[in-house]
Amino acid sequence: MNMISFIQKRIDISQKSIENTVKLLNEDHTIPFIARYRKEMTGNLDEVQLFNICKLKTDFEEIQKRKEFIIKSIDEQGALTEEFKQRIENCFELTLLEDYYLPYKKKRKTKASVAIENGLEPLAKILMAQKPISDLTLLASKYTSDKVLSVDDALQGAGYIIAEWINENNYVRSNLRRFFQQTAVLESKLIKGKEEEKEAQKFSNYFEFSENLKHSPSHRFLAILRGEKEGILRVKVKVDSEEALHIISKHIIKTHEKVIKDQLLLAIKDSFSRLLEPALSNEVFQKAKESADQIAIQVFSSNLKQLLLQSPLGEKRILAIDPGYKSGCKLVCLDENGNLLHNDTIYPHPPQKETKESIKKIKSLINAYKIEAISIGNGTASRETERLIQSIAFDRPLKVFVVNEAGASVYSASKLAREEFPSYDVTVRGAVSIGRRLSDPLAELVKIEPKAIGVGQYQHDVDQTLLKKELDAVVISCVNSVGVNLNTASKSLLSYVSGIGEKMAENIVQYRSEMGAFSTRQDLKKVPRLGEKVFQQASGFLRIPTSENPLDNSAVHPESYSLVMKMAKDLGVKLGDLIRNKELIQKIKLNNYVNEEVGILTLEDICKELEKPGLDPRTQVKMFTFDPSLKTIDDLKPGMKVPGIINNITNFGCFVDIGIKENGLVHLSKVCNDFITDISTVVHLHQHVEVKIIDIDKERKRIQLSMID
Repeated sequence: MNMISFIQKRIDISQKSIENTVKLLNEDHTIPFIARYRKEMTGNLDEVQLFNICKLKTDFEEIQKRKEFIIKSIDEQGALTEEFKQRIENCFELTLLEDYYLPYKKKRKTKASVAIENGLEPLAKILMAQKPISDLTLLASKYTSDKVLSVDDALQGAGYIIAEWINENNYVRSNLRRFFQQTAVLESKLIKGKEEEKEAQKFSNYFEFSENLKHSPSHRFLAILRGEKEGILRVKVKVDSEEALHIISKHIIKTHEKVIKDQLLLAIKDSFSRLLEPALSNEVFQKAKESADQIAIQVFSSNLKQLLLQSPLGEKRILAIDPGYKSGCKLVCLDENGNLLHNDTIYPHPPQKETKESIKKIKSLINAYKIEAISIGNGTASRETERLIQSIAFDRPLKVFVVNEAGASVYSASKLAREEFPSYDVTVRGAVSIGRRLSDPLAELVKIEPKAIGVGQYQHDVDQTLLKKELDAVVISCVNSVGVNLNTASKSLLSYVSGIGEKMAENIVQYRSEMGAFSTRQDLKKVPRLGEKVFQQASGFLRIPTSENPLDNSAVHPESYSLVMKMAKDLGVKLGDLIRNKELIQKIKLNNYVNEEVGILTLEDICKELEKPGLDPRTQVKMFTFDPSLKTIDDLKPGMKVPGIINNITNFGCFVDIGIKENGLVHLSKVCNDFITDISTVVHLHQHVEVKIIDIDKERKRIQLSMID
């Protein structure tokens, strides 16, 4: 099976699309570039489909690499037959490959290897042959020595060898593996003496818990693992041992001779308890962990995408407030481009309660810096600060927003923040981040490690390499779908643009600071070490609003500029007259411009861009107000209906901020009247909703909500 067949067997995409995608990937084209500018070649595959092909391509290459190593290793041992080599080459399952390799893998000293050294392998072979033996004691006595002191020692040593053979038997392992996959039970118990610990109560549902491992939802599996990690729970995987022994015996035992049968049964029990059960328990556990990780990462990725693509306020002058009590509220004033103009601190809340002075200071800053909107972090003292702002009579209408500040503290202490604001402390940097998140969430959030943004569950418990890879792919997709202003983008934002990366982003920013703003996309080629390949991959995603060529501020790729110029010429108009002129654009006869490299799909994309060049796909930001009567969990009563904002989505429901310290949970069954399995088809992050209070557990600080009706 070649790579194309391997991929096609696992994904419902045509052979031609897969072949062309693999070719493009091998030529170092990026997924955003392929999805946007090579639609004819791929058959209009989207980024998700392209990412899946890329992943399967990597899987195939890893399997091939492992097969080459195994074949070489077995060949060097002189044990590789042509038939065995063919079997390995035709295998595309890593677990089965490892089963094939197991007997030939270099092992540390084992009970079986010691027994073989002691000359007991011939005895083991006689027992496995299962031919009638008149006197087992007499037979075994022939294998005693200064290292094998008795008949019992000889039989035990032979049993160890047989146990290892059983463990390495492909048929036994595959059948037992299937048995484990179907019937393994995940069991968790409270570790004695831990019940009084405060953290233990979070895991009270799992103090005495068991369920079929294959039916365990990812969030529950990961919760149990966290309980084990924190030393609260003891976790194990169990199967019916008697049934497992029966599966092995059925394949191994072919004799009715009691004396041989008894020896083989002892070896089977030893093989299962000492070798097979630990290995297969760990294998199915790890598979379940991989599956749970993948599901949790998918949820996190979906949430992250929604968060990154949330509505920007745009280029406005912003007063950002990082609220606090004793340490005060940090204020920063930002201009239209997010540059810091002024910073200050007020103390309107207890213990200082300098309310009048604080209001005076806020009004003064609003007027002095011509502020158009106010951004308040949603952390400590957020609601009190919001009420303070709403109580102020400003000279003109101002928009007030509460912004999710998750990760702002991570950014404020980062190297990047220190480089941006070397003269300011972490409190100023954090407040700046809160303000910039309102004007352009994407541009600001890319500065923070994705898992620190806090829109998933168990992000610290899943495979960190896989998490980073998947989340980076989401950030890259979002950045390139929106496009980036080449003259204002930060190094962090530029690094996610197709084909650029961290080092090239640094070169671009350095060139920009030394030579001034870029006038055209072609100026990019003047950046040191930025060659044709990088230009090809990146240029279509970079925008220059001030360029004389209006196409430089669109998603039309420079490779298509001459084509657009020809369209304008054929219509008898200048390029500038064609842009945004829907009537003229509709007169373009697309079939006249189809050639070997450009098809209808690309031409349709070009026309969409000509109608609305550089259109931001993100929606406009909306105002929201919490119920002012709610201040703490004590203000809640079952049956109340209150407004809220969805601030996290999981597989089992969504969490809603209702304006108090604690978030409420809407369980999957309470999201809507219809039966749903995928909550993301019904709700999205930062959605404004009305919820009904169902239950309040003040002791555990838990609030149950419903969105039905």
